[in-house]
Amino acid sequence: MSKKLIVAEKPSVARDIARVLGVKGRGEGFLFSDAYVVTWAIGHLVALADPGETDPAWAKWNMAQLPMLPEAIPLKVLPKTKAQFATVKGWMNSPEVDSLICATDAAREGELIFRYIYRMAGCRKPVERLWISSMTDAAIRQGFENLKPSYDYDALYESARCRSEADWLVGMNASRAFSLRYDALLSIGRVQTPTLNIIVKRDREIESFVPQDYWEIRADFGDYEGLWVDPETKQTRCTDPERAQAIRKAVTGRQAVVTESVREHKRTPPPQLYDLTSLQREANRKLGFSADKTLKLAQALYETHKLVTYPRTDSRYLPDDMKPKIAATLKKLPSPYAEYVAAPEMDLNMKWKRFYDDSKVSDHHAIVPTDKAADLGRLSADERRLYDMIARRLIAAHYPFYEYESARVMTRVDGELFKSTGAMPMVEGWRALYRDDKPDKGEDREPPLPVLSEGDARKVEKASVKACKTKPPAPHTDASLLNLMENAGRDIEDEALREQMKSSGLGTPATRAATIERLIQVGYARRRGKTIVSTEKGRQLIDVVPEQIASAVTTGKWEKFLSDMAAQQDADERRRKSERFMSGIRRFSVFLVDAAKAAPRDVVFAKEPYRKKTARKPRGNKPRAGKT
Repeated sequence: MSKKLIVAEKPSVARDIARVLGVKGRGEGFLFSDAYVVTWAIGHLVALADPGETDPAWAKWNMAQLPMLPEAIPLKVLPKTKAQFATVKGWMNSPEVDSLICATDAAREGELIFRYIYRMAGCRKPVERLWISSMTDAAIRQGFENLKPSYDYDALYESARCRSEADWLVGMNASRAFSLRYDALLSIGRVQTPTLNIIVKRDREIESFVPQDYWEIRADFGDYEGLWVDPETKQTRCTDPERAQAIRKAVTGRQAVVTESVREHKRTPPPQLYDLTSLQREANRKLGFSADKTLKLAQALYETHKLVTYPRTDSRYLPDDMKPKIAATLKKLPSPYAEYVAAPEMDLNMKWKRFYDDSKVSDHHAIVPTDKAADLGRLSADERRLYDMIARRLIAAHYPFYEYESARVMTRVDGELFKSTGAMPMVEGWRALYRDDKPDKGEDREPPLPVLSEGDARKVEKASVKACKTKPPAPHTDASLLNLMENAGRDIEDEALREQMKSSGLGTPATRAATIERLIQVGYARRRGKTIVSTEKGRQLIDVVPEQIASAVTTGKWEKFLSDMAAQQDADERRRKSERFMSGIRRFSVFLVDAAKAAPRDVVFAKEPYRKKTARKPRGNKPRAGKT
């Protein structure tokens, strides 16, 4: 009896699939039954060959051999997992197997992992694709009932292949060229270098910042306070201390009159659901988790506990046909969430496009809890805290608007004006889910003002002057870096280019955390408390590389091109896009080598101590330059 071979990305996923399909037989590196063989990769089993494996002339680091521009970059089996590759290859080419099912992660990198193995194994058998966003038993069964032909994902693979080869060409050439120029091991990549540049720019802004003194003048009117407003600049800052003291003296004890009183009814919608980047940003801000830690916790909740959907997503929306499933999921949530779901404010039939929108969902939808009954006692403390964020966000989406009354009052004291703002909550709405949170700053978080009308009289009970200083921009954190990586190019002045880059960014949600950690690993940045700052080595690198490799615009354009390629279903057009992209990457690699040869010689990188695990001599060792 012929079998189908299922290739998962990780052993744990393979075991889950095997259990659902009733596959119980065990072998070395695989599971089997009469109908199926289930095996797995261990991440990447196959990768692009190193330069010396591609061409013997490139084995030694030599500027004269650069740039390296092979017609095709061969694949190689990674030595650490060659035994597992042999197992997968054996089954791919076994006469017992007549077809394959790709069950690697449903994303660009997962597609690349399978296709590289398939190519390296020399397999030609038909392939179907399992595409799921949840690891629950029901989701796996449904996925197997809706297998798609592998060619439906050819565009995704072509995008992944171009990304992989572009990283090799840019990373290997630039890293070797600049390492040789400065006799130091320098890792350069199309994503990591622009990200480093963001950190360096912020650090230098902070260092060059010159604080300016200013003074705030407050008047106490008895039942409310006001902040002085400069009649010319409309600012609440006074830049002259003598003038500030003179105003304080002039208004103290004087009569005041309300000249303007405006009250507005305002409504704030529930926050959007999480994609990976927004989850990482908020977990960093609220819980202090690094981006990498959040990703690992989310992956455990998805893969091990099966309590949340696929986390490596860039969508914050759900497809319309998920409404019944989400309603069922909400009803299964345990305490304390069950109480919120059972409350009269809950709307299980909510159909708002802020949350349900087919046009905003591509490969994966927003991160939400699954319909598996959650045993929260089985989670670690940090897993529990992250699950809490995801569960509350989904419930909040089905709650009413938060409503409040906003108040703005202007009070005149002789010729001076004082501004007061306040807010009065009216309908708690979705904020009920976040009563214990520390209040954010914002107009809806102001203390309430008394009801005031124009012409109302008051007396200045007392006035005060507070000396203040302007503050430098804050150092970057994981949250702020992720935001800028996601929104690369949004501050570009060229309107046409800014519009073109709306859907681009530095890296992808799945790779941004690794990029930040990589910068720390290679010594370009370090953590200082909750912040991330550049090192001297990182700053020196930014000083010597050309702007084009340090620019978020360059990489953002590439990511947009790759994203467009992944969506292109016409094979001929996709081929043309691929050739055009790779041609540009080759030209860019030549440019980077030329830039290294012409780079200033007066920059000296500190010699790094020898470390046993990673040698530090550039000519004798290859950096992991292909990393983005």
